[in-house]
Amino acid sequence: MFASISSACVLGFDSMLVDVQVDVSAGFPTYTIVGLPDAAIQEAKERVRSAMKQAGLTFPDTRITVHLAPGDRRKEGAGFDLPMAIAIAMASRALKSTTVLPLCIGELALDGSVLPVSGTLSIVMFAKQLGYDAIIVPRGNAKEAALVPGIKVYSATNLQAVISHCAGDTSLPIEPHLIPQADQVMSVDDLAAIKGHQVIKRALAVAAAGRHNTLLYGPPGSGKTILAKALRGLLPPLDVDEMLEVTRLYSVAGLLTTQEPYITKRPFRQPHHTSSVASIVGGGRIPRPGELSLAHHGVLFFDEMPEFPRTVLEALRQPLEEQQITVARVEQAVTYPAAPLFIGSLNPCPCGYYGDPDRDCRCTPLQIQKYHKKLSGPLLDRMDIMCYVPRLQFDTLTQTGTDQRVVTELCDRVQAALRRQQLRFRHTTIKANALIPHKAIDQYCLIDKLSLRLLRQAMQVMQLSPRSYHRIVRLARTIADLSDSEHITDVHVSEALQYRRPMFQTELVTQSLRTHP
Repeated sequence: MFASISSACVLGFDSMLVDVQVDVSAGFPTYTIVGLPDAAIQEAKERVRSAMKQAGLTFPDTRITVHLAPGDRRKEGAGFDLPMAIAIAMASRALKSTTVLPLCIGELALDGSVLPVSGTLSIVMFAKQLGYDAIIVPRGNAKEAALVPGIKVYSATNLQAVISHCAGDTSLPIEPHLIPQADQVMSVDDLAAIKGHQVIKRALAVAAAGRHNTLLYGPPGSGKTILAKALRGLLPPLDVDEMLEVTRLYSVAGLLTTQEPYITKRPFRQPHHTSSVASIVGGGRIPRPGELSLAHHGVLFFDEMPEFPRTVLEALRQPLEEQQITVARVEQAVTYPAAPLFIGSLNPCPCGYYGDPDRDCRCTPLQIQKYHKKLSGPLLDRMDIMCYVPRLQFDTLTQTGTDQRVVTELCDRVQAALRRQQLRFRHTTIKANALIPHKAIDQYCLIDKLSLRLLRQAMQVMQLSPRSYHRIVRLARTIADLSDSEHITDVHVSEALQYRRPMFQTELVTQSLRTHP
């Protein structure tokens, strides 16, 4: 006898519909799975056999052939266990379905329980697009799947309950649709508790308001890392669309748990400097999202950037510009969204005290040159803000009180600037000032003649590239938004130019650090 049931599997960031076809016929007892299955699917034979016995079903002692159509696309994952078991039961006449079976996914344990699988949210969204009105998912994936409105989500705990549902004897519980409330990751108190660094806090507010890539450099222990982590207190909570997109990425990566079925906080990812290129941009034998995508709509923090391999740093160039990453393999090319707020930190030299006004640098010129070469010109050109973080003096560290009032005002300005951008870009796909395409800069970044004259001088003196010019204009647009100004003035351009102060130009930088610590 023949039976089939619809299922699906993750294909990169999207999904693929798979028709699980089963033929049970007389012959020597065999169990064959065709249709380009991976090792996890091949191992389903023993899982399905044991789960059916535990569910009280007789496993057919005949010739069983399972085909995963289409046969020319490779299938991955253990999510076909449940549809295989149902189709085998139907083909062997152990189950007579009285209703149209919905699309189903799930891994089976040996005791017959249904285990969660990766990528459920992506599959449910895909099923809705195809017109399915119901889907059976594991209990551990039910809350995640219920984020998608307009489709009925059945929650399955074990194979026996699913068989009873298909036979019409009982009905599986339906998970109610629910959009959780987004959480604020940190409060402004975390940034206000940091002593001093008013200029850096202002720069971080600009970065948060326009999603501008930022570099913090200075001697060891000056506060670069704690400032980068406290930046999240200036970012608003995730909206519904952002929450769904981030949760979908974490679902595909297999990072959701029963205790945390969806992402309600802006991500903060801080990979170690021993990370590989594939772990940062994504990839592997089975392509999965990397740190760039896992930090989507959040913060990606690279601490001590020169300690990362140069190949990893250079791999950041295209995603920081395009806000997405394409992982190409022989069989397929997968595109993941990657629009984080990038924050990097580094020391001026290997010992950390090059240019320090109080401590002597122990590094040789060759060591310093080699250290600086880790950051290429094209990568630095993609940084909107570069700030020197000085070592705090004793009086500043021991002062009482916090900058609560100043930081709260900064946070209010950031929220107001974000609202201005939402209103400005409401009819476009642009999400922030830093993402304004160059062809739309003249439309959204109105500059007066005095500001243009200042930019002309800066282009000549600082030898800026066209990319740097566009980034300065976008940065000035954000600064103008923080000042509640519709037009960009010379004051805004001047501040933007200060954030683009060149790094690592020996005499100039050394003199600047000594004069303005």
